[in-house]
Amino acid sequence: MKKIIVALFFVTILICLTTGSTTQVLIPSDAIRFRIIANSNNVEDQEIKIKIRNEIEPIFKEILDTSESKEQTKELINENMAKFASIIESYNIDYTINYGDNYFPEKEYKGVSYPAGNYESLVITLGSGAGDNWWCVLFPPLCLLEAEEQATNAANYTFYVKEIIEKFS
Repeated sequence: MKKIIVALFFVTILICLTTGSTTQVLIPSDAIRFRIIANSNNVEDQEIKIKIRNEIEPIFKEILDTSESKEQTKELINENMAKFASIIESYNIDYTINYGDNYFPEKEYKGVSYPAGNYESLVITLGSGAGDNWWCVLFPPLCLLEAEEQATNAANYTFYVKEIIEKFS
């Protein structure tokens, strides 16, 4: 009977970890976020947003591979602003780039809830900025998790995010 109770306990824990329940992971207050807001939600504007993100990602990968601190990440972002602008200008769209304190809405991804608020960030707004956005955390480096396919389910993703945050805290 004890074996059955213990087995049921572990099955219950496993089910809780793999279902749709959310975990709130507090991103450190010294994090740097990145956000691209599309001009609109029409297919073309959303595709442009993703294309720009895809062209900017290798620059961020290089920054994150060489940076060891928030200050260094911030310096490298500022040094690369002309590259970001050049990429966006190739799409012949109005835009603004703002590095500073910017608002982010609440986000839930793979069972992790990120609270809304104002955060130090790089925000690129395309056109009128009335479309859906894409965002991530540049420092600690959580941006490339999705691209690198580090985690395959919500529980693994949650543990991996916590591990990276602890590493850079």
